[in-house]
Amino acid sequence: MTTFYQLNTIFISMVMEAIPFVLVGVLISGFIQTFLKEQWIARIMPRNRYLATILGCGIGIFFPSCECGIVPITKRLINKGMPLHAGIAFMLTGPIINPIVLFSTYIAYGNDWQMVGIRAGLSIVVAFTVSIVLSFMFKQLPFRVQDGQAAAAIEQGTEMALGARMPLGKRLYEVVVHAIEEFFSVGKYLVLGAFIAACMQTFVPTSYLLHLGSNPVTSSLVMIALAFIISLCSEADAFIAASFRSTFTVGSLSAFLVFGPMIDIKNTLMLLGTYRTKFVVVLIALVALFTLAGSLIVGRLFG
Repeated sequence: MTTFYQLNTIFISMVMEAIPFVLVGVLISGFIQTFLKEQWIARIMPRNRYLATILGCGIGIFFPSCECGIVPITKRLINKGMPLHAGIAFMLTGPIINPIVLFSTYIAYGNDWQMVGIRAGLSIVVAFTVSIVLSFMFKQLPFRVQDGQAAAAIEQGTEMALGARMPLGKRLYEVVVHAIEEFFSVGKYLVLGAFIAACMQTFVPTSYLLHLGSNPVTSSLVMIALAFIISLCSEADAFIAASFRSTFTVGSLSAFLVFGPMIDIKNTLMLLGTYRTKFVVVLIALVALFTLAGSLIVGRLFG
């Protein structure tokens, strides 16, 4: 009975801490989905490969969407003229560097800015490196179905027409509907992730976790695998990561906080439905490799 109470306490505390940030995130995502047009971004993209990728890494500040909705947004942006490397950079960093996620990380780590900086910095480095490598490996757009400029133009025209005709009340209603749908979509993964983390802390011997956490490579690999499996929303994953501070290193926790929002079970399935399999496999491999390398460097620098 004591074990059940411990599991219940850990689980409920994680969920209750994370839910406010998920609510704020889905509401902002709803406003962006309804009111903000993507085509203006394509017009400001630099022609230089490296500058465009840097800009792609920073756009996520204005698109506070979690990884659950970032794949279709990225596809729309690329169809409207954004280069592949900039689009992938945005897709990888968007769920991490947006203000909601960074603030939730700040709160989860006891009002400490260090992990916020580590998370944002490592995500930008990983996303930039992966995107540049992919830009040299894939010269053509790797979509399963090439929409083409005509389809993009039709989509753009349809959006403009709908936006022009739709009254404000209807658009606000669409914001609420989108937010509710996204909340229930990501909420089940939050609950599942919190339950798995609570079970690990309750039933897995602390000595075993300490053994895994003592080796930088194995601890980072374990946290990368855990981030992929539990598929947490990026607005809530910092609370789960913070619960492992006593058993895992800063480097391995940074791997969890960077890899999970970039690649998890949810968005892997969406990626496979949008991009060709070869592209998705290479993307996941590169993100895992550079996240692991970055986490080891973080571990050396920050202990």
